[in-house]
Amino acid sequence: MKRQIAAAWCWAVFCSAVLGGAASSSLAIAQQKTAKACLEEWRANKASNQADGVTQKAYVAQCRAGSAALSSVKELMESIIDPSADVLWNAVQTVVDKEGVHESFPKTAEEWLEVRHAAVRIIEGTNLLRMPGRDAAPAGTKSETPGVELEPPEISALIRKNRKQFDAFASALQVLGIEALRAADAKNVDRLSDVGGRMEPVCEGCHQTFWYPYEKRPTR
Repeated sequence: MKRQIAAAWCWAVFCSAVLGGAASSSLAIAQQKTAKACLEEWRANKASNQADGVTQKAYVAQCRAGSAALSSVKELMESIIDPSADVLWNAVQTVVDKEGVHESFPKTAEEWLEVRHAAVRIIEGTNLLRMPGRDAAPAGTKSETPGVELEPPEISALIRKNRKQFDAFASALQVLGIEALRAADAKNVDRLSDVGGRMEPVCEGCHQTFWYPYEKRPTR
């Protein structure tokens, strides 16, 4: 009886693994980039690739192999960057109401540790953003504000065309993440508040450049 149960269990695990692997393979194939798309990325970053000693053939092969396993920019933003940025933005606040001025900032070791964790996620999340081969959003995703925000394929093309600028925004955000990490370690409220204030222009600058570049901006 025990042997029968063990055999049935092993068969169930085997089937689950096979079916799961098949599903993952199907998803990978569906998301894999075309050679043309990878070649366009190579051409957009030709100078930097050649400087790094990466040949066109090697880049295209790596791009096609790795694209299926890469999360999109949208997924990285929603899962890592945005939640972490919110922690840093909200860590130091000043609220003025009819009862007066209310200030909030990290006070306990646990609260400072939460800030530190968010800073580390920003630092490493921006490393992920700079990895080539990511699409702007998962396949089939549509703009939530059509006519204002570009459609994901348009954003992907714009990022490929201006890869250095996109990476520069990611690098600028990473520098702020490093500063936030140091502020957390030093428990420096003023420095943390300064970092939060400088994050918004970096994030918004990237969004205006790649997500809604044609939006009319108020004139001064």
